[in-house]
Amino acid sequence: MTFRLLATILMGASLAAAPAFASDKPAPAAAPLSVAVDPDPTHAPEDVVNLDLSNGGRVVIRLMPQWAPNHVERIKTLVRRHFYDGVIFHRVIEGFMAQTGDPTGTGQGGSPLPDLKAEFNALPHVRGVVSMARTSNPDSANSQFFIVFYPRFALDKKYTIFGRVIGGMDVVDKIELGEPPANPTKIVRATLAADSQPALTVPPAAAAPEAPAVTADQPSTAPSN
Repeated sequence: MTFRLLATILMGASLAAAPAFASDKPAPAAAPLSVAVDPDPTHAPEDVVNLDLSNGGRVVIRLMPQWAPNHVERIKTLVRRHFYDGVIFHRVIEGFMAQTGDPTGTGQGGSPLPDLKAEFNALPHVRGVVSMARTSNPDSANSQFFIVFYPRFALDKKYTIFGRVIGGMDVVDKIELGEPPANPTKIVRATLAADSQPALTVPPAAAAPEAPAVTADQPSTAPSN
């Protein structure tokens, strides 16, 4: 099965609420979602993920429960289980995106947790956005995600955006390119900022093991560019 990168506000009515009349003003529309996020990692640290990479840098991601609550909860669960520690960026395309989250490194794996129902939103896939990978089935996101290098609006409303990079985008730019890369960059450690783990001092790997090749009968897990 090929992976292709291809709120509701509950308004409680009072038991004594008066009936609506034609003259009643309609309820104001909910404010549209904005791709702008709080750049301060000390604010709401329980929704900030730190990725210490083998290229020696740290990437800081602001998770946004307002955008995709179930996907954010999945990422936090997997981070706290150390699922992402040691996982490589297995598909990295220049000018497009860097994808990770598969412990097999082939682009076909995931976590043992159930797949997630899509939480598509109207936000654009701009630089620094973090979104979930999936198969052709909209409800197949599990653990793999990608970080966008350059805007790809064709992905909008087709993939669940759940966060944005707020620090270390220059580190993302240095992730080894390839499908898969010859010497892939890996996530050495993923933590939540609320757990107060200092950044690792990780010298760039001289020669990481080569990732398994993705063949015609081993479809990749990346978004279509």
